[in-house]
Amino acid sequence: MRFPSREMVDAVRNSYPAGTRVELVRMRDVQAPPVGTQGTVIGVDDTASVIVAWDNGSGLNVIYGEDIIRKVSDND
Repeated sequence: MRFPSREMVDAVRNSYPAGTRVELVRMRDVQAPPVGTQGTVIGVDDTASVIVAWDNGSGLNVIYGEDIIRKVSDND
């Protein structure tokens, strides 16, 4: 697996600041929350994975380049 560039990590951080509400579109993991589950972004790690506190209690990160989320709202 190739890690994203520093510029890409920064772009993801700018797109998903802490507090942003998101909805899961796709996650290829047997323990994934159901599609449509919403959560709140906690942050973005150094691999550009989005750290989400899912409303159903799950703590799985959204893996850059693999999983898909969409913004429900910004944190303002």
